[in-house]
Amino acid sequence: MKAIVVSDEAAGTAGMKLADRPDPAPAGNDVLVEVHASGFTPGELSWPSTWTDRLDRDRTPSIPGHEVAGVVATLGYGTAGLSVGRRVFGLTDWTRDGTLAEFAVVEARNLAPLPGDVDFTVAASLPISGLTAWQGLFVHGRLEAGQSVLVHGVAGGVGSVVAQLAREAGAHVVGTGRAADREAARDFGANEFVDLENDKLEDVGEVDLAFDVFGGDLGARSARLVRAGGTLVTIAGPPEVRPTEGRAVDFVVEADRVQLGEIVQRVRDGRLRTNIGTVASLDDAVAAFNPTERTKGKTIIRVRP
Repeated sequence: MKAIVVSDEAAGTAGMKLADRPDPAPAGNDVLVEVHASGFTPGELSWPSTWTDRLDRDRTPSIPGHEVAGVVATLGYGTAGLSVGRRVFGLTDWTRDGTLAEFAVVEARNLAPLPGDVDFTVAASLPISGLTAWQGLFVHGRLEAGQSVLVHGVAGGVGSVVAQLAREAGAHVVGTGRAADREAARDFGANEFVDLENDKLEDVGEVDLAFDVFGGDLGARSARLVRAGGTLVTIAGPPEVRPTEGRAVDFVVEADRVQLGEIVQRVRDGRLRTNIGTVASLDDAVAAFNPTERTKGKTIIRVRP
């Protein structure tokens, strides 16, 4: 099969190349997915799990990408809950070869059924952004209607989903970003927008939940805005500053079939829009991940037409 592989951690995305790899075979409780579309997060090339397995053994050349949408091609021994020919999407294991390939092996529990009226390209953009937003807001953040939410990177892949889910849940959403993001922020559901280049973040006042995707100084300033009893949720690593009288939760997104079902239903209903910027073929994937100019939205690789 054709796949994008990496073997040089220092090279980053420039070290990606298209190569022929053996077709993978599913083990017990696995399924072999015929990949139609794949999502990729550039930051994953800095994750140890991209380069080593669970026992810290080198596993290069490895195939990146952990978001998948496709069709079940083969069932591993003992696999239940899915059938050959079923449309599926989901989030794959961090320490196994990923989804920037014509086929990928995925644990069955990490996949959810994909309704026939949702395009594979849209589905491949959902797992990381959608599950991160869902878990940050409702599992870790315990968001309730009437609360206020500060969302950083509101025009980005994760932030745009956070804003939409929070607004639908009855929260007051304050989004942040560059000046050029103002219109997109409103479009994705932000009630207010803070231009971090020209506005003062602290003018927002206290919030019930701050959703941080950057860390550093911005994360520290956000922690100070969390009111008593509120929560700072971050995916940027352990926070350097914690809310004085609130909670701080640093988490790594996890696969969850039920949550994926909730997310894709909202897409079907028109309550949730994905933030896709570029769609490229597998043959053009290396160039897509090394653009010559800044791009907006998530890059999706369409493996099959």
